[in-house]
Amino acid sequence: MESLAQKWQIEQQHWRAEGLTRSLEALDRAGNEGLHFRDACGRELLSFASNDYLALSGHPNLRRAAIAELARSGVGSGAAPLLGGERPVHAALAEALAAWLGEEAVLLFGSGYLANLGLLQALVGRKDRLYADRLNHASLVDAARLCGARLIRYRHGDPEDLAHRLRQGGSGRAWILSDGVFSMDGDVAPLPELLDLARQHEAVLILDEAHAFGVLGAAGRGSLAHFGIEQPGPLLRMGTLGKAFGVYGAFVAGPQWLVDVLRQRARSFVYHTALPAALAAASLAALELLRDAEAERRHLLALRHALREALPQGQWLPSDSPIQALLLGDNARALALSARLREAGFYCPAVRPPTVPPHSARLRITLSAGHSTADIGALAKALNTALAAL
Repeated sequence: MESLAQKWQIEQQHWRAEGLTRSLEALDRAGNEGLHFRDACGRELLSFASNDYLALSGHPNLRRAAIAELARSGVGSGAAPLLGGERPVHAALAEALAAWLGEEAVLLFGSGYLANLGLLQALVGRKDRLYADRLNHASLVDAARLCGARLIRYRHGDPEDLAHRLRQGGSGRAWILSDGVFSMDGDVAPLPELLDLARQHEAVLILDEAHAFGVLGAAGRGSLAHFGIEQPGPLLRMGTLGKAFGVYGAFVAGPQWLVDVLRQRARSFVYHTALPAALAAASLAALELLRDAEAERRHLLALRHALREALPQGQWLPSDSPIQALLLGDNARALALSARLREAGFYCPAVRPPTVPPHSARLRITLSAGHSTADIGALAKALNTALAAL
């Protein structure tokens, strides 16, 4: 019988042969700019892989807020939220987030992964039905599997397929799970149709707004604002502080009863160490900037148009968000294109299965308000040259 080491050596050989090997790389920031890095060889790279959509991670307001709270509260929170890990700044952040979104309450989590795990574990019963978009983020997929309910996956972004599956019915309560903006394709969920179906079938929609908050809609309020929906009905939302906010952490927003239940039953909240107070302070400073960042959101839109106009149209996946997926299909081709871009001074790693479906390897180009029009022009030139060579 082969040993575990032998088993995984064989697996690694398969990964290498298929172009699926993953590795970690420590990139050092070049100065205070959040999008400029140096690799291990000292080569400076402009990143098009960051989720820092509003370029807030290096903003002086966030730095000052974090440093001031660090002096007051120290580095770590020292305990779980219910055992003394909460600080006044946590309550202030939760209240500000709720007011921004027009929700009754917000509960903070350590990460988006923990928030989704806790949300479904606390609310969904084993006899319930979960209807999940096939391209949902891994945290929603894992949360759905672990909560023990019946998992039914519908075709990506297809309300008709969802409606067909809902009509088949079943035991327990129905829940619909979807990303607001899908992390690898960059497209926006058909939220009006999802909400209509939730009302028709007495279901609750759980929406992961990690890549939508801060980017879409007036004041960056996400998918609801993007579609102009003011009375959403049966909707619960999760958002992260590590993307457009430029910090780290997450939150769940909804009615007061939701937060009350999660505080009692969400294991990934009850048993996790509270978010460091310095990060909560930085997130509060980020929210003040994010709400008024209309110019930055318009700039992102202009960058998207500029990039798509400069490159072959047939290879783009449809997207109205800063996530622009250049579909290549073949793993080796995606890796080769990424390597050529690095030689030209751009950091844009290839995304391959299992992160994306088989035969859909791509470059996931993420735009930031920290990019200039000239940066887009230079990237497009390098991409066109590399594509022609390949």
